[in-house]
Amino acid sequence: MALSLQRGGFEVVGTDASAATRSALAAEGVCVVDSIQEVVARAEAIVLSLPTAAIVEQVVAGPGGLLSHPKAGVLVIETSTSHPDTTRRLAAQLAEAGMQLIDAPVSGGPKGALAGTMTMVIGGSEEDVSRAEPVMAAMSAKRVHVGAVGAGHVAKIANNLLCAAHLAIAGEVTRMAEQAGVPVERLLSGVNAGSGRSFVTEFNFPTWVTSGKFDSGFTMKLMRKDVRLSQELIGALGMDLPLSRQVAERWAASAETIGDDEDFNRIVEVGTERATA
Repeated sequence: MALSLQRGGFEVVGTDASAATRSALAAEGVCVVDSIQEVVARAEAIVLSLPTAAIVEQVVAGPGGLLSHPKAGVLVIETSTSHPDTTRRLAAQLAEAGMQLIDAPVSGGPKGALAGTMTMVIGGSEEDVSRAEPVMAAMSAKRVHVGAVGAGHVAKIANNLLCAAHLAIAGEVTRMAEQAGVPVERLLSGVNAGSGRSFVTEFNFPTWVTSGKFDSGFTMKLMRKDVRLSQELIGALGMDLPLSRQVAERWAASAETIGDDEDFNRIVEVGTERATA
């Protein structure tokens, strides 16, 4: 994402917890600094891309975080997959310090980030979203403003829960078809010409599953986290959504057979010889 911004004509300054990431970005000409304070001092907009809501909160409100070095007028663009309540709370804290936040979680993986072709679902005021548009346009091909602050994370959680469900059921129906004598590739050709198709059957399967590559860059650990977020949101809303709960149970149970660092598309193998070996 930093490289896409740099390619888009922005002067990029950044930092990362990983020394290897800092070195790699510095080698690409990105100005890399050692602290959040140095980033805030030089930035007009700050893009966050972090693994969990807890880390987002630490970077914003923890010791040495953004709120420790407030700079009025700075716009924070939060692209992580986080919890909407965390997002709203941090947005309110930043606003008290004269800083604005929008949530713009991304889809598209590392390849989309590098190519600047990601999709963003965005929560924030019309004014702040409009102000962030040039920055977001350098990182993404599609941007959908879905509501106020926090709405972007609600939409992203919904998106990833659907993707998690589609992968799980697609793994089962392809095994069913194979057992009935229909090869996966031919099944998918039929499904993708009909009403059962999804991004998973049209893209994930040929790109990462039937090809055997399993190298999307998005891990089982990250998708398990996103599915847990969906259950936390559903619970906070006091809802009973049994199918969503079963999807979450499938993903949680998969930790027994598929490691955290494996590609998230490996969920299609739950129930196969590989997954149970």
